[in-house]
This record gives sequence, structure tokens and C-alpha cells, in this order.
Amino acid sequence: MNVAVTMFCGGRGAAGIARGMLGAPGVVLSLIVNGYDNGLSTGALRRYLPGMLGPSDFRKNLLLHLDPADPAQAALAAVLDHRLPGGTTPAGLAAVIESITARRGRFAALPEAAREAVTADLRVFARRLAAYPHGLDLSDCALGNLVFAGAYLRLGRDFNAAVEACARTFGSPVRLLNVTNGENAFLAALRRDGGLLADEAEIVAPQGPGAITDLFLLREPLGARRRAELEALPPAWTREVLRRERAEVTPNPRALAAIRDADLIVYGPGTPHSSLLPSYLTPGVADAVARSRAAAKVFVVNTRNDHDVRGLSAPDLVDRTLAYLGDPRNERRLVTHVLSHHASTPDAPAVPYGVLDRGEWAGARWIGADLDHRGVHHAERTAEALLAIRDEAALARAR
Repeated sequence: MNVAVTMFCGGRGAAGIARGMLGAPGVVLSLIVNGYDNGLSTGALRRYLPGMLGPSDFRKNLLLHLDPADPAQAALAAVLDHRLPGGTTPAGLAAVIESITARRGRFAALPEAAREAVTADLRVFARRLAAYPHGLDLSDCALGNLVFAGAYLRLGRDFNAAVEACARTFGSPVRLLNVTNGENAFLAALRRDGGLLADEAEIVAPQGPGAITDLFLLREPLGARRRAELEALPPAWTREVLRRERAEVTPNPRALAAIRDADLIVYGPGTPHSSLLPSYLTPGVADAVARSRAAAKVFVVNTRNDHDVRGLSAPDLVDRTLAYLGDPRNERRLVTHVLSHHASTPDAPAVPYGVLDRGEWAGARWIGADLDHRGVHHAERTAEALLAIRDEAALARAR
């Protein structure tokens, strides 16, 4: 009997758990991701193609099933992860495309169907670059992001169609779903000390001691001039202005269906204020979780702190999730369980002893297990723990 697992995640934080789920018999895995990444080369690509979301976290999730020991799969991974060197010109990109076409070097074992699809989309992007050669520095661009960009252009600037096409190209066994219908939006945040974090790249970067208090999805990125205007205002005014400038996004119906039809919903680990919480701001997501048939809806605590969670404990992060889902008291039972590593570590979000003793927080059952493996979640043990929670909850419901 198959078990439908739907997990909210980002690019790498939940990768181990996803691999563990893919190795578990009968699991059908859906991953729900947002496209608000705006850092470095991804941000440059988004500026070059106005209206396109960030493909990086989707690209990273296409690597989950690829075995580096298998030559064909290693070649697929090479396409996704290859970084163009500094000083790469459009002619240099053309040379890389030719290497893929001729199956040279690390691309030698690329399967024929994937080779044709990859080169077709890269050529679409290369034609765009030839027509508009200014405005994009190719240095350090992930080749896989340019495949996404080519698919996006080829498919009429439909981001979700590009995600689906790339999943086919790279043979992903996962249902990889953007949480929205593809509307462009940009992240910004405010800290408790009034500091403004103007984009996703600043949200995930090292920060001062003030915890993030507010997260916004904006219609337009905050340029230097607009940022200076906002920073001159009292924080309460800045908050109100940013609320008025929020982007209107709509939910991806396929993502809502994956939530409603799940047997297990997982709020995966990752960078909360970029990879996770923004997804919960999508209209319709909380209602889909509330109506889901899932026996268990499990929040997984990070094994390591990210820069954006300074000053926040593990229970604080559960509370943030519930708040962004619009259910601060968990009255709709949007989180039924919390799963954390059984031992406190200095680099992980703190779990107060009282919470561990009670085994409960915000009406959700708190469960500790041996999950950590060198700073990340152990793939098999974490997947087994999550599936055990689901099985126990399903049994209790059936009684």
C-alpha cells in the first residue's frame, strides 16, 4: 500500500529526509517549494528575466535521486550543478552547450533524451542572451538554472510548466511543485531591533542579534533608494508600508491537491524565513492542511541553526509556523507532532527541558529521536521516525 508524503522544503535542508523517503517502500513523495531565492547568480538571473522566480531550490531538488556512482546519473548531476567560471561570455556558454551536444568530458554519459532536452533549452536561453547581451554576468551561474530559464522562455514564461519540464528531463521520481501559480514576488523582513532586511539574500546572511519579527512578500524588489526611504521611517511605519506593497499570489492547485491527498504532511527543516515560512503565506495552504486526510502533520526541528533564527528556540519556530499558517493556537490541528533530535546540541535551536519532559507543545505531541548525522538529518532514521509517527496516528484514528 502506497503512502503519500507531502513535504514543505527548500533546496538542501530537507534533502536527507527526502532521500530517506525515496528509499522507503511504497512512499510517493511530493515536495512543495517556493521560488523566492534571490541570492548572487540567482538574483542576477531574476533581474535579467523580469517576472521569473528563482529556480535554484527546484534545481537542487532534482539532484535527490541521482547516484554519483552511476555514469549517466552523474552526468545529469553535472549539468545541474556545473558552475560557469568567471569571465564566461555568451561564446563560452555556446562552448559548454557544444560539449553537452558532443558528450565530451563530464557530460559523456548523458542519456540521449536528456541531452536533447537540455541542449534545446540552453539554446533558447542562448538566443535570448545573444539578442540582449547586457545585464547578466554569467560568472558562477549554475548551468542547471540556465536550463530552467530556457524552459521558462520556451514555455511562454510559465514557471510551473518549466519546473514540470525540467523534472521530466532529469527523471525526477518526486512530484516537485511550486507552492504558487508562479506570480513573481520578492522577500523582505524586519528585525526586532527595527533593522530592514531588503531581500532574501540578506535574510539568509549572517545578521545582528535582533530576531526577525515580520516577513513580507512584495510586488517589487527594494532598490537602494526605496530602502533608504523605508529605513528613514519609524519601524511601525515601515511595517505598514510594506504590508500595503505586498504581492498578490495565488496557490498552485496541484500543490493544494498534494496537501489534501497526503497521508503524512511534513514541515521540513531548512532556512525558515526564506525556504519555509513564505510558503505558508500562500492563500489556501492552511485550509488545504486543515482539510487534509493526513493522519499526522509533523514539524521537523533543524539539527543546526541558520542565520535567520538567531534568538529563536525550537518551540518559537513551531509558533512561527502556526502563526504564518494563521492558526497561532493550533486550534485547527495544523501541527499534530513535533520531531526533534533527542539530545540538545549547541548549534541547534534550543529545546527547553520542560518541553521534552511534557512531550507537548502548542497541543502537538513532541517526540525526540536519534536523528543527527554530522550536522544534518540522518536520511533513513528520520524517514523511519516520520513514517512511524504516521502509522501510529493512523492506527489511533482507526480505533
